[in-house]
Amino acid sequence: MYNLLLKELKLGVSPFFYILPFLTGALMLIPGWIYFIVLLYFCWITVPNLCGTYKAQNDLQFSFMMPVTKNDIVKAKIAVIVILEFLHIVVAVIFGIMNTQLYPNINNFFLGPTVGFWGLGFIMFAIFNFIFISMYFKTAYKFGAPTIAAITGAMLFAGGAEWLGIQNSMFFDLFKGSNSNNLFIHLPILFAGIAIFAVFTIIAYHIAIKQFRKVDI
Repeated sequence: MYNLLLKELKLGVSPFFYILPFLTGALMLIPGWIYFIVLLYFCWITVPNLCGTYKAQNDLQFSFMMPVTKNDIVKAKIAVIVILEFLHIVVAVIFGIMNTQLYPNINNFFLGPTVGFWGLGFIMFAIFNFIFISMYFKTAYKFGAPTIAAITGAMLFAGGAEWLGIQNSMFFDLFKGSNSNNLFIHLPILFAGIAIFAVFTIIAYHIAIKQFRKVDI
């Protein structure tokens, strides 16, 4: 499994996608921006291009020729997605901390980079993973429909969260008002987001395993 993961990270992932989180993460320094977009670049750019590379390289056929199980193939590919997602979030958090230091008194119209915001980011990735992984491994080859469906789900969640931040007074107070820096409230949101991310991804993994066992070339 370890060697298979290394194969994915070295051959399947272009070096550009290890640099991309730093390029998109720097957008956290724009004051008052829609910061969900920073994370959505992973969904918009990384995943479609990653799957396109797999398809162009006949990765599925190559993987079937290796002395590995179908379970390991699925596990390795999902692990790559999760690793890249964590890279995007960690880098974005670093720039988000810089944002709060540079603009301590700014009033964000959209959700700012609070601790709770990153919990929402994990939930958005959880939705993306559940939809994409559940659909993609029906073939592990066709990625258009799974990508579109997963991006749509993630964007609807992000748009809904931003809408609540504008329209709902409790949500506004939590993320933009007097409680925006209250760690006693925001840390549970972050931990809940991480837990939802883990649960959704694990469930999607088990669905993918069942689907991928039926795939043949």
